[in-house]
Amino acid sequence: MSRKARAAMVSVCSNISLIIMKVAAGIVSGSVSIISEAIHSAMDLVAALIALFAVRRADVPPDWDHPYGHDKIENVSGVIEALLILAAAGWIIFEAVGKLLSPSEVEGLGWGVLVMLLSALVNTGVSAYLYRVAREEQSVALEADALHLKADVLTSLGVAVGLLLIWVGGYFGHNLALLDPIVAIGVALFILKEAISMLDQAFKPLLDHSISEEELNRAAEIIAHHCPNEGGFHDLRGRQAGRRRHIDFHLTLPKEMSVGHSHAICDRIEQALMAAIPHAAVFIHVEPLEEQPEEEGLLQQGA
Repeated sequence: MSRKARAAMVSVCSNISLIIMKVAAGIVSGSVSIISEAIHSAMDLVAALIALFAVRRADVPPDWDHPYGHDKIENVSGVIEALLILAAAGWIIFEAVGKLLSPSEVEGLGWGVLVMLLSALVNTGVSAYLYRVAREEQSVALEADALHLKADVLTSLGVAVGLLLIWVGGYFGHNLALLDPIVAIGVALFILKEAISMLDQAFKPLLDHSISEEELNRAAEIIAHHCPNEGGFHDLRGRQAGRRRHIDFHLTLPKEMSVGHSHAICDRIEQALMAAIPHAAVFIHVEPLEEQPEEEGLLQQGA
């Protein structure tokens, strides 16, 4: 099992444990905010399962049907995860509005606060681990899963604070039960923001969105550094698929240069790009460097 797959499996196991605890606490207390957190964790579990499938499939080498590899499966999984989060947020808002219209007492608050704090603690550790692996392995699916859990940390803490305020208010004779659905709506709005951000990040590579300007500039610097003085390059472009960066450009070299010499220059540029930009796939189209007509040169000088 690869490192990415092991990280996804850790997320699956932690989410199963937290769902069981949150569902139990929600049933005992009748708190819609705890139930909303259980739903959030259920979506996290689905996301973790999708991420586990995606990272294992993305590592499959290119084949006859997919000659450019399977990297985009990670982006597809990110889009599915984002849509699941949107659906969960909508359901939470629906339930919370119902509680606002028909308020009910919340019980077992101490148990609920304890479960929420424990959930936040567990997810803080798992999320940090997933982020580290995602950055090192350039995994979109794991990064999306880590984002799920980071949101879960913040929403769990929000629910814990809301339940604590209701608990303290009860000691002073103040009924703050309406805080429960209000906190649940706050959780849902935060989840919506998370989902929209994730959807944007995961969907762009499916449309062959360009790699970052920083990466393109870095690639241009490397090509210029390794390109001979009498050569040049143009039409540099790049796109992202999962962790893979596809980079291609046209390299102009003197037409008298041998094929072997041209190939050696291309190899040096390709190796330098792959060393500087992890998981880069480089394609170089070599063209003969034509001498500029004297008349055209004079026109450009005078322009």
